Amino acid sequence: MAALSVIGLAILVGIFAYLLVPDASPNANRQILELATQKPGFKVRMLKVCKNNVRSGESFFHEMFFGKKDRYTYVPVTGYHFDKGKITVKIFDEDGDGLTKSFALADVLFPVKGKQKVIGNRIEYTSLNGKKHFTTIDKLKALVLQNSLESKIFWLGTDQFGRDLLSRLLLGTRISLSVGFISVAISLLVGILLGSMAGFYRGKIDELIMWFINVVWSIPTLLLVIAITFALGKGFWQIFIAVGLTMWVEVARVVRGQMMSVREKEYVEAGFALGYSNFRIMMRHILPNILSPVIVISAANFAAAILIEAGLSFLGIGVQP
Repeated sequence: MAALSVIGLAILVGIFAYLLVPDASPNANRQILELATQKPGFKVRMLKVCKNNVRSGESFFHEMFFGKKDRYTYVPVTGYHFDKGKITVKIFDEDGDGLTKSFALADVLFPVKGKQKVIGNRIEYTSLNGKKHFTTIDKLKALVLQNSLESKIFWLGTDQFGRDLLSRLLLGTRISLSVGFISVAISLLVGILLGSMAGFYRGKIDELIMWFINVVWSIPTLLLVIAITFALGKGFWQIFIAVGLTMWVEVARVVRGQMMSVREKEYVEAGFALGYSNFRIMMRHILPNILSPVIVISAANFAAAILIEAGLSFLGIGVQP
């Protein structure tokens, strides 16, 4: 029951990952190079600078499954001060030698076209649709303090590109489960097909399929996956196919043995006597009665597929980060 609870929790995390992660950008790929390789629990103040582009109106479900593009550029700062119509910040640096950089207040808060104009205590800026806006510097300062400066905690630290590791870990759950499910589906499709043909027809077909099974089985799994990956290229779906095509041999051998045993049962002989086709006898009368060992092998292959994909990622040829 505990194992089922863990699997259920992992599935929920995989489905709703983008609603849970601190970094909801696509693939949690918000790179802040100044924060590379920080330790767990690292805390820093961020200045959010609005990007000057039109926000795409993606649906809730699209954002839930694919994430949403950042509206802001995140700048880690250790200090700041206001200077007329600008905010000047000291960018975070572990050695304390961070550079200073200035941002126009309107550019921090809104997507704008061109540069703002400072007229005394007032600011004029133009939005992307060409409409001009007038406001006071004090009002923009208050908005920056309220909305654009925030503290962020990286609970598991950051990677070498300054990406949040907690977000990457939660999204990685989706990748691992996908590799497991799809690889097992491919192995079942190929293994049941070839195993059923070998066990049902026997003779030359059995010898040919068994020769092919033994050839594939003689190659180390990880080396075969690497070879298929090089042939198909790096990518999300290529890894699924590569792992799935190396895990079907166990399924095929078990299905073949069970098919040979069950084929001699009385109800199968009755099917032949009634004139049923070979396909119907295999699919409707034999396969449903040999699924128990196939389910056990599928459970083992599910875990093995996740471990193989992790090994490929360690070697740099897995699903790309």
